[in-house]
Amino acid sequence: MASLDRVKVLVLGDSGVGKSSLVHLLCQNQVLGNPSWTVGCSVDVRVQDYREGTPEEKTFYIELWDVGGSVGSASSVKSTRAVFYNSVNGIILVHDLTNKKSSQNLYRWSLEALNKDSSPTGVIVSNGDYDREQFAENPVPLLLIGTKFDQIPENKRNEVLTRTAFLSEDFNAEEINLDCTNPRYLAAGTSNAVKLSRFFDKVIEKRYFTRDPSQMTGFTDRKRFNFKSLHYD
Repeated sequence: MASLDRVKVLVLGDSGVGKSSLVHLLCQNQVLGNPSWTVGCSVDVRVQDYREGTPEEKTFYIELWDVGGSVGSASSVKSTRAVFYNSVNGIILVHDLTNKKSSQNLYRWSLEALNKDSSPTGVIVSNGDYDREQFAENPVPLLLIGTKFDQIPENKRNEVLTRTAFLSEDFNAEEINLDCTNPRYLAAGTSNAVKLSRFFDKVIEKRYFTRDPSQMTGFTDRKRFNFKSLHYD
């Protein structure tokens, strides 16, 4: 097989939200039978047909970097993770729909990945105090994925989905909600599959086909992300 061009996508979120199960499902189209804690980072690869069905169709590798989800405050923990944040082309933010704190912590994860050295330890950003305009200018495509959708009681789903819609708006990203133990959530032709393919195409587009040098891979010349106010929830 000819060598394929590739893009690097980070998969970020708290421990226990299902990142490893998600990556396995995305890359192997199979349920991960016995998931374990990720130490450091693990990498798996998915094949993506960019602009599938068009004359511009081309096959790429998507490298999915599953970063260990420890939210330890030690600077050594963050500095160790920082080595994974170089030359990133896209970010998937993963949260557990049954765990509101894991959703709130996505603000911390995005800050850490995009600024690397300025993550505010233990700080949560709540709706209304978050400067959405900062992510509107973000050159790195983001996708929000909520896991354990099957575990939400029917009478709570509207409430949870309303909350995730605010998250999606904050990050200027599309959202996918699923159960990582059920491949049907990402079956071809579903809205989730369409959103996923659109996200990967956007990552490839910005990496290989953009004409604006400031939009190219990596964060060397990126603007820093500032918030109007930060506070504990």
